Amino acid sequence: MFVGLKCATYALPVFLGSALEKSLAISQGGELYEEWLELRNGCLCCSVKDNGLKAIENLMQKKGKFDYILLETTGLADPGAVASMFWVDAELGSDIYLDGIVSVVDAKYGLQHLTEEKSDGLINEATRQVALADLIIINKTDLISQEELNKIRTAVRSINGLVKILETQRSRVDLCEVLDLHAFDSLSGISLQKKLQHAQTTHPHLDKSIVTVTFEILGNTTEENLNEFIQNLLWERSVKDKADHPMEVIRLKGLVSIKDKSHQVIVQGVHELYDLEETMVRWKEDDERTNRLVLIGRNLDKDILKQVFIATMTEKQETS
Repeated sequence: MFVGLKCATYALPVFLGSALEKSLAISQGGELYEEWLELRNGCLCCSVKDNGLKAIENLMQKKGKFDYILLETTGLADPGAVASMFWVDAELGSDIYLDGIVSVVDAKYGLQHLTEEKSDGLINEATRQVALADLIIINKTDLISQEELNKIRTAVRSINGLVKILETQRSRVDLCEVLDLHAFDSLSGISLQKKLQHAQTTHPHLDKSIVTVTFEILGNTTEENLNEFIQNLLWERSVKDKADHPMEVIRLKGLVSIKDKSHQVIVQGVHELYDLEETMVRWKEDDERTNRLVLIGRNLDKDILKQVFIATMTEKQETS
């Protein structure tokens, strides 16, 4: 699993691993630059929130700006925690911002990892990484048959119905397919619009509870209405399925029409964090304004989500 971070002048890979003390290393023109960060509890998933970003920014101050940072989070149970840190930091004025999440799936053993059951009922690591990804690379396709490739492709798509999939051998891939994804900024508005038009609700294939749900509601909403819907879903977890299980959203994407705004607004969410940003795509006068949302997670029910979304809008309109 890789997290792409965009900045400015040299495109360099950055690799972080878990240990009690670990160096963040950057290779440029044969020279190796290092910034040490202390992982007090040995867990990068927690410690990087405090130290990882600071280490990267220290390197940028010492050695100049970079075009791109590729942060390897292989082995982490939840790369969403790391991605969220950089996403939030961008709002605080950092030169680093989150570009996208790339997951590599082993074609030969991917199904084995995706079907692993956790004794505590949690979502297994492989499934969570697939759910969070903006791009998935299915590697080692030369080691399996076409039938097996179809199975792994179907399994991935059943979890994440919006993700772009590349199939490779020996991880050979054109860098332009991996870098500059713009998955978390307003520049993704046009490409996301095309994706949402083709995104469909998926049905459980491996993990019975992890699915992609997409729905569309015509008309305008208000920012207040939208915030209430998302916060009830992500923060309060008061939206439940028919079995009274709270819906758990891992990833949220959408394009919405906000009343009195002339441009489409993009909605992005990772776990409990979310953001609304106006895109460069202007609504045309003869456009039928609509709200399209795609949610990836557990215990999601399309009909209930639509009802709650509409009810939130209606209640606010009646009381205003």
